[in-house]
Amino acid sequence: MDIHSHSDLFPKSAQEMASTESSTGIMMEGNCRRHALLRCFMRTRRLISEHRTPKPLCSDRSYATGEIKSPKIYTKTGDKGFSSTFTGERRPKEDHIFEALGNTDELSSAIGLAREFCLDKGHTFTDQLDKIQCILQDVGSNIATPRSSARESHRSMQMQAEKTKFSPQPITDLETWIDHFTEELPPLTNFILPSGGKSSAALHLARTVCRRAERSVAPIVRSGEADPDVAKFLNRLSDYLFTAARYAAMKEAKEEKIYRRPE
Repeated sequence: MDIHSHSDLFPKSAQEMASTESSTGIMMEGNCRRHALLRCFMRTRRLISEHRTPKPLCSDRSYATGEIKSPKIYTKTGDKGFSSTFTGERRPKEDHIFEALGNTDELSSAIGLAREFCLDKGHTFTDQLDKIQCILQDVGSNIATPRSSARESHRSMQMQAEKTKFSPQPITDLETWIDHFTEELPPLTNFILPSGGKSSAALHLARTVCRRAERSVAPIVRSGEADPDVAKFLNRLSDYLFTAARYAAMKEAKEEKIYRRPE
């Protein structure tokens, strides 16, 4: 029997045993490192997955339907013929406050229609109409905050009244625009009728609605419920719409109808 072929039958030397133990330790240490790296990799992948998957902000019960619901357009609070001002005061819908609000809302709609006609014709003053519609929202805010009820209400409503004060700057802007149009227009020597193309006629229609809005605001201003500059703005706005109507007709080369006394 070859002694070298059965060396495992004989005890190993101390050096060989130490070498074996060292190799085993290295293997165990390597395995531990591999396991640690694997755990780290799995944990990192899980964190990435959680980060990519959006979590709901509320509990599952809040998402029971799986749909986002929009608030309803109707509130039913005005079914009995009453509505609220910005100060929270309930008034009948035929109150002069809501009459004026309705007229200014109608005015904004009329200007919006005229603006669409003007856009179709490429008029350059449509940005002015955009600004006017925004200012009419401020007019409505001022009207909807009656000064008498704001004074009688608590401090937050008084602060609301301060926020809805109407600035005189829009009046100055209207006057500047009117002067610019007038510089290019021929002198007005006759009474003209609403005409001169769709843009011009629509602006004339908006002008007549503006006059009605001004008439409904006048008693509110006189009673101190709204800022005087609101009435001034509407008065100047009707002048602007008249001038803009003539300007649109001129730019479109449309003839304006002249008033002639019937024979």
